[in-house]
Amino acid sequence: MTGLQMLKWQIGDVTVTRVVEFETDVPYSPQTPFFAEATPQALGAMPWLFPHFASEDGTLKLSIHALLVEGPGGLRMIVDTCVGNDKPRAMTRQRPLHRPFLQHIAEAGFPRESVNTVVCTHLHVDHVGWNTMLGDDGTWVPTFPNARYLIGRQEYEHWIKDEDAEQTAIMADSVKPIFDAGAAQMVEMTHRISDEVRLMPTTGHTPGHVSVVIESQGETAIITGDMMHHPAQIGHPDWCPNFDSDKDAARVTRRAMLKDWADRPILIIGTHFAAPTAGHIVRDGDTFRLEI
Repeated sequence: MTGLQMLKWQIGDVTVTRVVEFETDVPYSPQTPFFAEATPQALGAMPWLFPHFASEDGTLKLSIHALLVEGPGGLRMIVDTCVGNDKPRAMTRQRPLHRPFLQHIAEAGFPRESVNTVVCTHLHVDHVGWNTMLGDDGTWVPTFPNARYLIGRQEYEHWIKDEDAEQTAIMADSVKPIFDAGAAQMVEMTHRISDEVRLMPTTGHTPGHVSVVIESQGETAIITGDMMHHPAQIGHPDWCPNFDSDKDAARVTRRAMLKDWADRPILIIGTHFAAPTAGHIVRDGDTFRLEI
């Protein structure tokens, strides 16, 4: 496995490993910007973004990856399961992926049969895809046959009613089959997974969005999910992509979390942050930056 595909962090007795499904560059476009305010000039005012997270022409660097969490008590957990193979999606231009993701997690020490917990921070396309895979009979079956899949109750109840055609397809092939198989467990946004790992509400991007908090041996890390998509939002917590469900709530969440995390020894692991993916929030004048 290449360094691009795998990064690893130790938080007390808990190990977190990043495995990339794919990376993508988002060029600046005034017509279809990822963030309306993220002009090359605005990004250039945050020199700490370069070269890892942005290019001088305004291109944003993003990563679609899963985070493998191994902890005491035998915990072997995957946080967010990317887009998945064999599923035509808008973000892949309706071309089904055929990526060696399962091979890569096995190389990281997580063969799919060994996973006992799956967490989806929310139920968007790039966070649930590898929940399922095509079985021998061509039906969708749980990818991780020995895992309990933790699905947020509020998140599920919101999206199961959504009538968007693609979201309906996502629920049908990546969420419903795990319920049909008896592998899903509905949980609240403050659910504790183990002595070291718990969920934390970070709503706004979606109504039931959660982040994952790891606390072990006096050390702390937080897996963000999509409460932030890109480190630029650390410098500008008011920047929102169009696909935030409630932009005002998302802004409130980001401001509160950044204020709470700043200048503290809390490792922030970005679910879509390009390598090196993790760092610490520090105050930068009247805003914040990511120190890697």
